[in-house]
Amino acid sequence: MDIVSEGNYLMKINIAIDGPSASGKSTIAKRLASELGYIHIDTGAMYRCVAYQAIKQGIDLSDEKSLGEMAQTMDISLSVDGRVFLNHQDVTEEIRQEEISVGASKVSIYANVRTAMVKRQQKMAETKGFIVDGRDIGTVVLPDAEVKIFQTASAASRAVRRYKENLGKGIESDFELLKNEIEQRDYQDMHRKESPLRKAEDAIEIDTSDMTVDQVVSKIISLIAERSYYD
Repeated sequence: MDIVSEGNYLMKINIAIDGPSASGKSTIAKRLASELGYIHIDTGAMYRCVAYQAIKQGIDLSDEKSLGEMAQTMDISLSVDGRVFLNHQDVTEEIRQEEISVGASKVSIYANVRTAMVKRQQKMAETKGFIVDGRDIGTVVLPDAEVKIFQTASAASRAVRRYKENLGKGIESDFELLKNEIEQRDYQDMHRKESPLRKAEDAIEIDTSDMTVDQVVSKIISLIAERSYYD
């Protein structure tokens, strides 16, 4: 896909995708990155790393001071093919466990943890050509992103997706428990003190409850084209 040229340069932009847990943000972001030749920054994975490391070290997830100090010293890197490395160890699969998912929501409420992660994310995206997904990208991390998407879906449809994901990995799950956990995380994310989940004023909302991945990707690419960022 060709990005519209400006002068003698190819104009790249940043794309922010926000939305609740399990709404498929990372899946869509990865596909878009592949389609557009952009780099995907999975911010959720970064907070999952914080939760994973805290649990591994026996740090209480309510101990804000210790979590903040740990976040400052952690080494987190994301590969082009979507792998996540924590202190040079591949933790891509480990951080997707449901316990870590819930823990990520808890640790992300702390200002010092968020400050450490946001600084890293903003530094990564300075050169443009990034697709970043999370819960406060368009409002806090990249408020100047040229395209902002707020991707949502019903709790039931998100639970179905998570249930199928787990089955594909050979993990037995309780559907109602998954749905309750998703609803609980929605509440936590929307009511947290630091950078609560909310739609940026200039974001386009897309309800993916009854949409396929291909349909969502196509919709977002159409939105980008309408704004003349790509032809």
